[in-house]
Amino acid sequence: MKYPTIAVIREGKVPPDARVPLTPPQVANLRERGIDIVVQPSPGRTFRDQEYADLGIPMVEDISDRELLLGIKEVPISQLIPNKKYCFFAHVAKEQPYNQPLMRALLDKGITHMDYEYFTGENGKRLIAFGYWAGMVGAHNAVWTYAQRTGAFELPRLKDLYDYAAAKEVYAKLNLPPIRVVLTGTGRVGQGAAQVLEDMGFTKISPAAYRNGEETNKAVFTQLGVSEYAKHPDGQPIKKQYFYKHGEEYQSNFAPYAKVSDIFINGIFWDGRAPAFFTSEEMASEDFRIQVVGDVTCDIAPAASVPSTLRASTIADPVFGYDPLSGKEIKAYSTNGIDIMSIDNLPSELPRDASEAFGDVFIEKILPEFGKEQSDILERASITVNGELGPHYGYLEEYAKG
Repeated sequence: MKYPTIAVIREGKVPPDARVPLTPPQVANLRERGIDIVVQPSPGRTFRDQEYADLGIPMVEDISDRELLLGIKEVPISQLIPNKKYCFFAHVAKEQPYNQPLMRALLDKGITHMDYEYFTGENGKRLIAFGYWAGMVGAHNAVWTYAQRTGAFELPRLKDLYDYAAAKEVYAKLNLPPIRVVLTGTGRVGQGAAQVLEDMGFTKISPAAYRNGEETNKAVFTQLGVSEYAKHPDGQPIKKQYFYKHGEEYQSNFAPYAKVSDIFINGIFWDGRAPAFFTSEEMASEDFRIQVVGDVTCDIAPAASVPSTLRASTIADPVFGYDPLSGKEIKAYSTNGIDIMSIDNLPSELPRDASEAFGDVFIEKILPEFGKEQSDILERASITVNGELGPHYGYLEEYAKG
């Protein structure tokens, strides 16, 4: 099986992402298998250049001779090498306005771009993602935000810990007050968030017990699927797959949970058709109890399932305040506000663990496809092919024109 020559590229987006598509041991293993792969030096990675070099991996500044370039976040337009094959998260396939110039550049520079988000199996399910780790960090940060807001306990940031094993040592000593957390989503994000809450010492209870206010003497959380947070106006039972295709037919059923929660962690995929969990007017009502929103989904309002997500926050500045009366941003931890944690690159706070898990899946499920004459998996992920829109992305034509 013949593979292309490969380079792990330096992250050029500012601030740089600390994650890598392949860790030093993973790259070394590929080289032992005869795959020609090098690494471009970078000061911003969680894995230092020396960690690669110590395993005999060539650190190469000029990667213009490489056939396949692997990154994580959007490559700055000025750093794109024409006529190359790239893999990175581009955030263009949903016609994101802020990345339209990047979409245009991929075409103008004759690039074949494969987006990790669209590496899917025949069933349409994603093969590779950072969602589990986003959920883990999102849950941690939501609880951290509550600690900062109330002063009820101390909790370090994940970014300041070496890895998740170190975080679990912290959790083992944590003494939580009786906090109530409602978590939405049962996919990768929801699973990761639930794992952290359980490791922290939260007790998981049923949605019915939670909304009825049971277990008030300890820290608890509940996890909501579609059938709990949405409802049909005619009272029809919800069939998940139908809901995903016809979300506009449904209404929110989240109000009972907003009345009994201190923290809301949002971990669903929202496509714009399903109902928002609540309105800005509902956030201003007296019985809206939520003090902290950890929006892992991070869709920016008004096109969002959470109207208070006015912008993405950052790892360096993770929280902003939201005034429910004015609908405007205010200072974090204000007594008259609700605190919003909406970091859009959450896995970068656990970069070593997240990168290792991501690389394992890439090597197992994606890399072998590059050794084939024809790959449906690569085709489905190819947003551009040699400077033309890929076969599954013709709908982007008007967007690409700007």
